Amino acid sequence: MTQKFTQQVTFYTEDHEWVTVHGDLATVGITRYAADQLGDVVFVETPEVGKTVKKGDEMAVVESVKAASDVYAPMSGEVIDANGALADAPEKVNEHPETEGWFCVIKFSDGAETEGLMDKDAYYEYCKGLA
Repeated sequence: MTQKFTQQVTFYTEDHEWVTVHGDLATVGITRYAADQLGDVVFVETPEVGKTVKKGDEMAVVESVKAASDVYAPMSGEVIDANGALADAPEKVNEHPETEGWFCVIKFSDGAETEGLMDKDAYYEYCKGLA
């Protein structure tokens, strides 16, 4: 059953994805921490609209001058929008990772999947432990 979130709420994963949920939609991207660790992003492959993803699935790819990295689905559902602007301007991931550098929007199938994700404070504490 799809849980609808009446207010916009942002969650974070241990894989450094952020997910902002509102209603039954989830916008997904990578965090500032992830963007900084990657270095200059030179290529982004976003998921195709219509693709069904399961929580934890590889759904996108980010390539930087340092490495290539998979982006994982923080929630299960159908991709209903992808940020096509990243094809021509992958640097948006470095410049604005948590706004203009978003990857996709998922119409999620189970709002309970937000359980186990972190809020902003918990995520920042998690990142401190990585240093």
